[in-house]
Amino acid sequence: MNWALFGASTIASQYMIDAIRGQGGRIGWVVSGDAVHAAAYRAKHEIGHWSTAILEALEDPGIEAVYISSTNDKHHAQAMAAIGAGKHVLCEKPLALDPSQAREMIAAAQEAGVTLAVNHHLRSAGSHRAIRDLIAKGAVGRVLSVRVFHAVELPVHLRGWRLDDPKAGGGVIPDLTVHNADTVRAALGEDPVSVVAEMAATGLGKGVEDSAMSVWTMPSGAMVFSHESFTHPHAESGLEVHGTDGSILARGIMAQEPVGEVTLVNAERRTPVEYDKGGLYAAVIRDFEGAVAQGRAPHASGEDGLKSLLIARAVLAAAQSGTRQMIEYGDKK
Repeated sequence: MNWALFGASTIASQYMIDAIRGQGGRIGWVVSGDAVHAAAYRAKHEIGHWSTAILEALEDPGIEAVYISSTNDKHHAQAMAAIGAGKHVLCEKPLALDPSQAREMIAAAQEAGVTLAVNHHLRSAGSHRAIRDLIAKGAVGRVLSVRVFHAVELPVHLRGWRLDDPKAGGGVIPDLTVHNADTVRAALGEDPVSVVAEMAATGLGKGVEDSAMSVWTMPSGAMVFSHESFTHPHAESGLEVHGTDGSILARGIMAQEPVGEVTLVNAERRTPVEYDKGGLYAAVIRDFEGAVAQGRAPHASGEDGLKSLLIARAVLAAAQSGTRQMIEYGDKK
């Protein structure tokens, strides 16, 4: 496929450009609001054209898909423009800042007959796929609880609007809670019905939260604990699934690389779990292009992006109000 990049971003530079080209794709345009940055980015990555105007790229009939990695507040407008131009869209998380915007994007993509996917890359990791398979096979019995720990230190090169600009979608909840939400939803195959939460600015956040903890109630009765932070330089990320017949202990897997260890523990033994060590973003692009070619839903669809957004916003509302929040997944705003 021939792609346009909306946002001359770090994630595109470090991962997505190689992932697209690794699947035989081409990158025809990069668009950034900063002309100097866009021109330098185009030259560095040998991209066909650069612009500060998304419409210029969308007018190119050769462009088939758009990858959006601009600041969170730009996702909705850029995606709507791309969908309106008949382009397929892979959007960074969160899909939008507001659920009504996400629903508009989903409806527009359906009407236009184009694919809308969200780059929830963790569900594409071999480690997370292996965990889902173990749960589905009944390796831990009935799931009783899940613990997600995604408290890390935000790398210096990613700091900026994430730490001080709520209007752009800054804060650890829009950045990491949405990842945890999608990870839990994919693992358990169910959506939380309510949440309670706390949040704080513990060293980096200026006007936004940089740490949060929440507990979610699942329809099955399972309990989920989610911890995310930008301020933990020595912490280890991971996921634990505890059931009536065993536990899955995964360390280091909440990452952009195919790394970490997964162990299945039961009354008899501790068993290391082997998993596919292929690149996460290559898997995302491979699935996206397959979804376009086959006319099927991508692994992380617009609906998945909406649900993770609704969960994250419920966590934020619970932390702000100090009260339990029920989560409504219907057409209500």
